[in-house]
Order: sequence, then structure tokens, then C-alpha cells
Amino acid sequence: MAGLSHAIYLPQAGGNFRACIFPTCDRARFRLGGGLLLHSSFAARFAAGSAASGRLLSLSDDDPSPIPSVGFPRSSRMEAEMYSKELDVAVRVVQMACSLCQRVQSEMVGRKWDEIKSKDDDSPVTVADWGVQATVSWVLSQCFGIENVSIVAEEDVQTLSKKNNTALLEYVVNTVNVCLAEAPTFGLEGPEKALGTKEVLEAIIRCNSNGGPKGRFWVLDPVDGTLGFVRGDQYAVALALIEDGEVILGVLGCPNYPMNKAWLNYHQRYYRLMSKLSPPTSGSWHKGCVMYAQKGSGEAWMQPLIHDYGKFDWQNCARKIQVSFVSDPAFATFCEPVEKTNSSHSFTAGLADSVGVRKQPLRVYSMVKYAAIARGDAEIFMKFARAGYKEKIWDHAAGVVIIQEAGGVVTDAGGRPLDFSRGMYLEGLDRGIIACSGALLHEKIIKAVDASWDSSNL
Repeated sequence: MAGLSHAIYLPQAGGNFRACIFPTCDRARFRLGGGLLLHSSFAARFAAGSAASGRLLSLSDDDPSPIPSVGFPRSSRMEAEMYSKELDVAVRVVQMACSLCQRVQSEMVGRKWDEIKSKDDDSPVTVADWGVQATVSWVLSQCFGIENVSIVAEEDVQTLSKKNNTALLEYVVNTVNVCLAEAPTFGLEGPEKALGTKEVLEAIIRCNSNGGPKGRFWVLDPVDGTLGFVRGDQYAVALALIEDGEVILGVLGCPNYPMNKAWLNYHQRYYRLMSKLSPPTSGSWHKGCVMYAQKGSGEAWMQPLIHDYGKFDWQNCARKIQVSFVSDPAFATFCEPVEKTNSSHSFTAGLADSVGVRKQPLRVYSMVKYAAIARGDAEIFMKFARAGYKEKIWDHAAGVVIIQEAGGVVTDAGGRPLDFSRGMYLEGLDRGIIACSGALLHEKIIKAVDASWDSSNL
């Protein structure tokens, strides 16, 4: 055991199963609970048994990597290490993006701005959409190399590049530079000098991947729920990493999602008004949160936005989240989109009633619905799009992996996993999307859909 570099103590059964990792060369220092020091080659083999007896596992110099959780097979731990930098950078850049959005939204709410434009499908796009996309694109390229970064994202520069939008473009460039100047606050490196117009446009244009079944690419929705953003309500910044068609990690920034569940009963404008009249104390997590998870970890985490603490130490201020344990539909809350354009409220209301849901639906914009389920604030999310509408992968990727790792279930209405390997759209989707806090509720919803579908007119 010469050269021992790490030791992991497993607590007695019933205790916290997360391991404590100690760097050490002194075996005697860590004889805890009468356990034995085991060489790394035996660590995985004895992990489960050691958890019940309170033993110490250790790693040798030929395997010095810290293990985030010994409750998972060795392959899962190695995979967690493999993507540790990606997750770290993703959380930090989403924190930056939320800061940018908050700044822009505070200037827009209650005012008529020329900077709110309409895309070809009449959906709104703002300075924040382009600003976040440029910022995330630039940071990922700097951290991993332009040649190694492929991004599927929602926005393009067609509207931004029009001659009559010169002032808008200038405002976007300025917004990006203000955000990048704050990069060191988030533990990231900013540019040596301010980016020019060409560089900002190039950063947005680089987000031109079409996705697919092979290789690695990031999926970004810079402002999911732009209508909610414009109205001063809920929205999200969503970033996910997909590799060979599988969502590997997801980060969801929800700047207006209150940490106190009670605030969900109030309209966002009232919440903002009350916050100004009686500002919560620093560190009270009132301004929103960032949630994140990595596939196969069995854990999802939440941290406050940086502005609540004044400095960024995300590993120390994060706390674990999990789905609700409610399995009786009578006590369950279901989420649905605010807008009726791409979802049938009448059909989801009928389904909810048929399975025994008695509470009023929680209607929120964007992927905040996924956040609500992951954190245990709601139990069911149903979306059944009208004929002709195709779900985009950036509207779901980050939220899906966070719910799954928090203990929930997400499938299409046929009970099949969502397929992120077929380009920018969720091709082959069976009728709609159902996310639940547990398998029992999920099964009841699936059965109700099958029984009611022929009369849905969808």
C-alpha cells in the first residue's frame, strides 16, 4: 500500500452513502470503524458490502482519481470523471447567461422595446436570446477549442443582420461584452479585449449543428420561454451535452423560479413588487436557481444564482434535489404550458380529471415545468401538441436528464424514451410527452391517454 494517495470511508448502513475522500499516505490515520484498507482493484467489488459494515476503501497511485459516489459501478464513476470538466463549465456558463438575462429583463419589463423582434414563426426573440447564444458559444469554444465544439441552438443571425437593425446588433454586442467581462467572477476566463461585431456574429453562427446519432454536440436554448421573459415571468436557460444520441448532462437556469415554493401561488409581477418593497436577505435564494445533473449519477443538484452570495463557489452552495413522493393523483399537481398554441389544455385537463387529479394546474412558461417536477414542487407534466407541430430537442434535453436523475420518469405517450438522436426534432414521438415524479403516476397517465386518445381531436 505504499504511496497511498486517496482513501474513501463508507458509513454504516442507514447513513449518508456519499463517500468522504481523503488524500493520505498514513494508513493509521484512517482506521475508521474497524474497517480495512482495500487496494483500488478491490474497491468496486467490496463497495456494496463495505457500505453495510462501515469500512474504508482506498485508491493507489495508479488510480488517483477521486470517486464522486461509490454507490455506482466503477464504469459509472469513470464516466463521471470523464465529463467533470464539461459539467463544471456548463454550470458556470449558465450562471453567466442567467446574469445576462436578468440584466436585460429588468430593462425591458414594462416598456415597449424595438429590440423585441419576431421570427418567421412569429415567436419573439430578444437581445437576451442572441446575447446568451453568443456568450455560451464563445465560452465553450474557449474552454474546449473551436474545433471540438458543435452546438445545436435555436437562434440565427438572419434578423440581427438586417440593415435596419444596426442599433439592435450594437446593443447585442455590448450586452455580450458586459457579460464576458464578468467571466472571472464565475471562475471562467474572459476575452483579453472586447469582442467586435464580427466576432459576436461568428459565435452565434457557429451554433449551426444539426445534431444526429453520432458524435458529441451541445444543445442550447438561450431563452426558453421568450414570451414569459418578455412579460417578466418564468423562463429558462437550457444547456445539455449529447453524445451518440444520449443526453449526458443537463443544466437548467431558472432566474425567476422562486426558491420558496409558496411564491408559485403568486404572479411573477406581484413577486417582483413584493421583493422590491421588502427585499429578502442575501443568501435567501429568492432570485432563482440553477439545476443540473449527469446521466447515471442518480443525483440532481440545485444552487442559487450567484448574485445571492456575491461570489461563486458552486460545489459548496449546491444542494441535492429529488422528485416528490406523492403517488396518489388526488394530491398531485400537474404542470402544463401557459400558451394554448402548441398544447391542448382541454385534453390534459380531461386526462388529469380521469386519473383523479383534483388540484388546479400549475401553468408556467418554459422548461421551468421540468424544474418544478425535479424539485418536488409538482408531480406531472403533460404536453400534447396539435397536429403539425414538431418538438425541438433544445426544449427538452436538459430538463429530461435532470428529472430522471432526480428520480422521475420522462417518456412519450407510448411509454418510450425520448429520442435525441434524430436531428433537431424529437422524431417518432408517440402523441405527446409525459413526465412524472414516479412510475405509478406515470403508468396511470399512460393508460388514461390510451383510453381517451380517439376523442382528443389532436
